[in-house]
Amino acid sequence: MPFAFLNGRFLPAGELTLSFADAGFVSAATVTDFCRTYRGQLFRWADHLARFRHDCEALRIPVTFSDSELTAAAERLVRENATGEELAVVTFATPGPLGYLIGEPANGPPTLGMHTFPIPRERYRRFFADGITLAVAGSHVSGIVPAAVKHRSRLHWWLAEQSVRDAHPGAVAVLLDDAGVPDTAIGTVLAVVAGTVVAPPAGRVLAGVSVRVVRELCAAETIPFVEETLDFRSLLRNVSEVMLTGSGFGLAGVRSLAGVRTFDRPGPVFGRLLAAWSAMVGVDLAGEFG
Repeated sequence: MPFAFLNGRFLPAGELTLSFADAGFVSAATVTDFCRTYRGQLFRWADHLARFRHDCEALRIPVTFSDSELTAAAERLVRENATGEELAVVTFATPGPLGYLIGEPANGPPTLGMHTFPIPRERYRRFFADGITLAVAGSHVSGIVPAAVKHRSRLHWWLAEQSVRDAHPGAVAVLLDDAGVPDTAIGTVLAVVAGTVVAPPAGRVLAGVSVRVVRELCAAETIPFVEETLDFRSLLRNVSEVMLTGSGFGLAGVRSLAGVRTFDRPGPVFGRLLAAWSAMVGVDLAGEFG
């Protein structure tokens, strides 16, 4: 059985549990991060860790472990749980147990856990074999949780996925904000307009580490990259390619916006970026899921 990490202890993954009184269960008050390995090494871990700590501060969830302690825990889990498969490393933090539920006068202490699982190749296989279909499920629910924070309050994504499942089997659900900026539960939507890669403005969607990677690859490949509001409701005009980028699969091409239009796939910009990403990590992304 693989190992996990919980509040400073390494333990069998099957024993990684939350109390019924934990705010992460009671209120979904949980910050989370998803990092992965390439060739057995954590990819962009420093960026993931910085975002995780920032998001915990934004949601007022204490983290009592140092960066070096969290890094050592992640690296040990990757070593201990190595099976020859690439691994996902999930880190999460909650405020801990709510005192009133267990007869205590105070809440806490905070909970921090970490676990791994093999990258789900079958889940992403169709992204590269057939291309992604996106289906708009509706609009984001307005709230006080910043859109850029990665958290576990994901009921809206569950409902979005259920709403598109019957009409568009296998499609990735998209939710739009009030300006029509799209986001998905598994990655950031990028568009290509007149040869320029267009990403959503910072703060409008999850602060994706993979978007930073694409920005860097665009600079290396001399492909223009901008952040600007692109109303997804107007994708019939000007857009030649659409891509999705996320930690689990890297970068994949979008084949269609369900019921609206199809796109070039693989388009020339996507092809260059996919090759550059594969060269950077030493893994053929399309072949990994082929």
